[in-house]
Order: sequence, then C-alpha cells, then structure tokens
Amino acid sequence: MFGYNKPVRTLKFDNKKIGLTPKELNVLKPLGTPQKIQDFVTAIPQNFEPDGDTCMSVREVLTKRRAHCIEGALVAALAFWVHGKPPLLMDVKASDEDDDHVVALFRENGCWGAISKGNHAYTRYRDPVYRTLRELAMSYFHEYYNPAGKKTLRSYSRPLDLSCYGPDVWMTGEGAWEIARDIDAIKHFALISKVQERSLRPIEEIERRVSKVVVHRSPRVR
Repeated sequence: MFGYNKPVRTLKFDNKKIGLTPKELNVLKPLGTPQKIQDFVTAIPQNFEPDGDTCMSVREVLTKRRAHCIEGALVAALAFWVHGKPPLLMDVKASDEDDDHVVALFRENGCWGAISKGNHAYTRYRDPVYRTLRELAMSYFHEYYNPAGKKTLRSYSRPLDLSCYGPDVWMTGEGAWEIARDIDAIKHFALISKVQERSLRPIEEIERRVSKVVVHRSPRVR
C-alpha cells in the first residue's frame, strides 16, 4: 500500500578498488552533510546538453563542471558513499508529456530526504522528514507540471544501489548510460490511480508564471 520502504544494504566504499584521484577525493571529502552535498550540487552549472543527450560519470561532471538531474544525483550519491552512507538513486517518472527526474536518497532518524539537481524551484532539496519513499515522491507532485499546465508525475522507483556497479559504470568512466537505463527499468510504484488522474485540476496562471523562474537560463532561449 505504501510502496517501497525496506532498508538497503550496501557495499563499503574502498577507493583502492574504485580509483578516484586524490583531487577528486579532496573535492568530496568536505561534503560531510546532506546540506553541504546539496550546496555543492546546486553550484554546478546546469548542463543544457548543447551537443546532444548526455549521462556523464562523476569524473566527467567534476571535469566539465556541468550537470543535469541524474548527473548531479550521481555526484551526490558518491559523496554520500565516501562518507559511509549508501549511494542510492530514486527515479520519479512522469507521463509521456513530461520528463522524469532522478534524485539521490539519504536517510536520517528513520526518515528519507533527497539531494536534487534541478533548474526549477520545485525540483530541489528535500529535508529528511518523509517516513516513506512514497511520501518523499509525493512532495514533488503538485508542482510537477508541463508547460501546458498539466500535472504529470505518476510513479516513483525503489532505490537503485550504485555500490553494486563497477566504478567505470558511473564514477570514473565515460558516460553512465547503464545507470540511466537501469533506473528507468527498475520497479516503480504508482502515485495516483487512473480515476484520480482524470480529475486532476490544471495549474493556475500564477503557477505558470512561477514555473518560468529558473536558476540557469538556457543559451538556446536567450
């Protein structure tokens, strides 16, 4: 009924097996709290993918200094792992009229929170106050809408534990497309029923105006 909320067992971080450079470790070691991780991820310039779709590894993000949602989530997950917490991602899936969003999960005092790389106000950090992942996912529901004013969030995934993947897949290699494919294919849980979907109210004009506020302006729309 309430969806996924099981504990996750993860492998221990061991840089001898992973191969981060001293410079990369020095970037991540000061990020010892969720707040510091979010501040770091927020400060990374937005990746507008000027040369086509990307899903960069953590090393590529730190080198190129840009990221979109899943790329920022990968950086956050690795920062958590360096500090002894599991590197977990969650996907929130939209209807066909909108884009999905990926966040890095963390847990404090039995409650879930999320690190989020988003260019809009609503796809932001979530404090660890949500008892279940469904509660956390629902915190994005009302403001998650497309330019036509339709609320589009439909489901959320169980956590994807990145410690199960080799370092070249998402930390040190060229691209993390395997992670993108797996987080899309992993089991998802519905947030609303088809009956509820048909009765959703479109957003109001003031919400449309607020939705145009972004952190970084795309060079393609200037």
